[in-house]
Amino acid sequence: MCTETNPTGYIHSYTTGSVHDGPGLRTVVWTSGCHCRCQYCHNPDTWYLKGGREVTADVVVAEVARHMSFMRHTGGGVTISGGEPLVQVPFVTSVLRGCKARAIHTALDTNGFLGDQLSDDALMLVDLVLLDIKSWDPATYRRVTGVDLGPTLAFARRLAALARPAWVRFVLVPDITDDPANIAGLAEFVAELPNVECVEVLPFHQLGRAKWARLDIAYALAATPPATSEATLRAAEIFRARGVTVICG
Repeated sequence: MCTETNPTGYIHSYTTGSVHDGPGLRTVVWTSGCHCRCQYCHNPDTWYLKGGREVTADVVVAEVARHMSFMRHTGGGVTISGGEPLVQVPFVTSVLRGCKARAIHTALDTNGFLGDQLSDDALMLVDLVLLDIKSWDPATYRRVTGVDLGPTLAFARRLAALARPAWVRFVLVPDITDDPANIAGLAEFVAELPNVECVEVLPFHQLGRAKWARLDIAYALAATPPATSEATLRAAEIFRARGVTVICG
């Protein structure tokens, strides 16, 4: 039953046993709804809020709790992703609260644009923020996402001020985000944030393209090649030169 403490939200699906969405093996809750239209989005089927399945927060927490054994055994937990989870702040906050009440490690995968919608108290329910920063150059960021960069950087600074642990995610897209000056600018910004534990440099690939075709959406990056391992390592070295720990995806 939906109540103020058990709000309804929309989810796309669950993934269990993920090793790509935070430490350990994780259960990922994929929420529906996103304000961005990223050119390389892997999940365009999560863009529309009511394109997902309506559930209460308690139902989601119960599903996550089913997997507590393997999550705890591997130092994992739950990751709330999407879509963009912060499109549904009351719902997501309730899920986080329910998971923390069960001592489940929580991670929030967000682009940070709606970060000001999340209260400081709600952020205390998040053990790790996976913050997607698509580009340092504002024009490139807008080209890639359709929105402004400023709110994401403000959210990053707020996380640092609150000492909330974060991993920064950066997708390396050939001829778009791979300019060394762009990478260096982001590296210098991240190096000043003491709460950032590492940067994940994720090479662009074409694996999400089939979803765009199924949804009959024009895919702007159809001719863009995958980022090479050499280019990914060069980008990683730019971050490391500023003292940033790097994980290459």
